[in-house]
Amino acid sequence: MKPSLLLYIHGFNSSPLSHKANVMKSYCEQHRPDIKVVVPQLPCFPQQAAQHLLALVEQYQADYQIGLVGSSLGGYMSTWLNNQFGFKAVLVNPAVKPYELLVDYLGEQENPYTHERYLLESHHIEELKQLDVASLKQPTDFWLLQQTEDEVLDYRQAVAKYADSKQTVEQGGDHSFVDFERYPEQIIQFLAL
Repeated sequence: MKPSLLLYIHGFNSSPLSHKANVMKSYCEQHRPDIKVVVPQLPCFPQQAAQHLLALVEQYQADYQIGLVGSSLGGYMSTWLNNQFGFKAVLVNPAVKPYELLVDYLGEQENPYTHERYLLESHHIEELKQLDVASLKQPTDFWLLQQTEDEVLDYRQAVAKYADSKQTVEQGGDHSFVDFERYPEQIIQFLAL
């Protein structure tokens, strides 16, 4: 049996330093040191981020069983990767239509973690649309972790898109997903890592 790899995919303007990424890393270090945890710093632009993720899959797929955790825009990217490779994925407050949301962010951006400055332009929105997965091949590959008071995304979009998937929808919370620490063990079990 192949060893396990957890690929954590962060959201828009985030980084490997994000709280949820560190919760997953710490849990695996303490309880499942056999799992290799990979948390890449993704490029700011969708097509570059997608290429980066494909390169990682190419690097590890032959030797590891891969499971995904995607937060926000990372949830969107995880859905795209699942569509291509069939990896199981846990989606935390995922973006369902980021190409609609990010129109409001066109122009100069700064990643608060890396302080990288860049220009988000309309062709990047088109790149996002190209990564859209209209219908899920295997809804049971997904577990949606969603909080209803997400101030960034309309949680109902995710509940609808992943209607046939496992769902945990919590009242309250916010976009960061409050008390995420409750879930690492169950996430690892769901991903069968």
